[in-house]
Amino acid sequence: MTQLVRRLRLGSGLVLFAFVLTHFINHGLGLISLEALEAGRELFLRLWRNWPATVVLYGALLAHLGLAFWAIYQRRRLAMPAWEAAQLLLGVAIPPLLTLHILGTRLAAELFGVEDDYHFVLLIYFHFSPWNGVKQGLVMLVAWLHACIGLHFWLRLRPWYGTARPYAYAAALLVPVISGLGVLISGRDVLRLAADPDWLAATTNRIRMPNDAAVAWIGRTETGILIGLAALLALTLGARWLRAWLARRAGMVHLAYPDGRRVTVPAGTSLLEASRGAGIPHAAVCGGKGRCSTCRVRVSKGLESLPPASEAETKVLARVGAAPNVRLACQTRPTGDLEITPLLPPSASPRQAWGRSSTLQGQEREVAILFADLRGFTALSENKLPYDVVFVLNRYFAAMGKAVEQAGGRVDKFIGDGVMALFGVEADAQRGCAAALAAARGMAQQLADSNGELANDLERPLRIGIGIHVGPVIVGEMGYGAATTVTAIGDAVNTASRLEAMTKEFGAQLVLSEPVAERAGQDLGRFPRREVELRGREGALAVRVVTDAATLP
Repeated sequence: MTQLVRRLRLGSGLVLFAFVLTHFINHGLGLISLEALEAGRELFLRLWRNWPATVVLYGALLAHLGLAFWAIYQRRRLAMPAWEAAQLLLGVAIPPLLTLHILGTRLAAELFGVEDDYHFVLLIYFHFSPWNGVKQGLVMLVAWLHACIGLHFWLRLRPWYGTARPYAYAAALLVPVISGLGVLISGRDVLRLAADPDWLAATTNRIRMPNDAAVAWIGRTETGILIGLAALLALTLGARWLRAWLARRAGMVHLAYPDGRRVTVPAGTSLLEASRGAGIPHAAVCGGKGRCSTCRVRVSKGLESLPPASEAETKVLARVGAAPNVRLACQTRPTGDLEITPLLPPSASPRQAWGRSSTLQGQEREVAILFADLRGFTALSENKLPYDVVFVLNRYFAAMGKAVEQAGGRVDKFIGDGVMALFGVEADAQRGCAAALAAARGMAQQLADSNGELANDLERPLRIGIGIHVGPVIVGEMGYGAATTVTAIGDAVNTASRLEAMTKEFGAQLVLSEPVAERAGQDLGRFPRREVELRGREGALAVRVVTDAATLP
């Protein structure tokens, strides 16, 4: 049912958006001339004024309106983010503002034979009834804002939308401006023509201006529709009140949050509505429509009393590799007491709503870890200007990052003048070890190239030390806000870091553990083997010492 409602809302909204967009494009032709405006209207009518298109258009309008009232009824609480409230209020405002325009154009043409071309419309709105012209301009703006908000919060979940958003924003501003200017210029031209009594009489006769009886019928019909819409809104709000009263009589549920806050709501209220109603910030990038996973919570107590997840909720949770005790707050309506923990910060972004590998949610995996550090750069930079230091470091980071990515690794972080990279996060340890060795070879080659390019900027060439180890670590997205990144923690990370430090002791460019060589499937017998003791690690670790990583096979 939820999926059907969502698709119907989206489909009807796209139909109405297409109608408004083509209407605006038509208006923009008024910047050229009245004749161009009328020529565009002929194409517009061919597209929309036929029986199939009429059924689709007005069916979409009624469906979208009905779903707006359904959205109001479905909410247990009316607390919601400002953008969501704005979209809902704008959507409800469109029908009463648009009613007179529909009655005065399409219906007047069908019932009274009115020629509702742009001479007729512009005469009404600029000459006979300017107030209705202002109201029509307002409804076009309201409809455009409502559509743009809906499109933005639908498309923001797409990975490509971040790149396209500036262009979409520019179009969202330019289209109504061009349309409005086209209408204003055409209206000015019609006012100039209407100053001639003969032209005005001939035009009103040609377009068969509605007589007093027709105008009165249109007015009565508009009043009846407005009363009907008001009654429908009152009925919706009354049904909400009745449902809330029955829910309170049926029982209340108590929700406990990690910070000690407790919320009591009627049974059947969604967890997201409960949080928002109590003023507890709760992430929901898609607006609580079950299209993303940012509102997900961990249920630590009371899971057995929850209704089973719907098919749509199950798909979203599976996409992010959620644990069995994780549910979507917007789709979960408890019937018993719960203890819950929201899993994402309230500031969660669309990036965190995209379907990603379950690895990134936190898993124990065996990966290869590489640490690389510049040797003696502090002393090298003492006599340089800050700008020069930053320039050299950025060139170095770019070269090392390129080598890591070309080998199929993931740059974890830059620490001072050091680099940490992970290999095999999305694959296995064998391929990860092979990729790490390829990255070390590439880093040595990139460093040699960089030293050649920076020869005039450096007193002596840059040198690096690289350490590589493989082992079990916990991999996942960790951090806060914009500083969240994929990283790894565990003893293997510490071991790789200490191997990198040992390159100073051995006077080598690379020290890698024997397990890395074995997993990579490479014969490194020509490189010296050593047994080393590492702080915090029991027993000796066999390593290979490579003087120049560029000589790796």
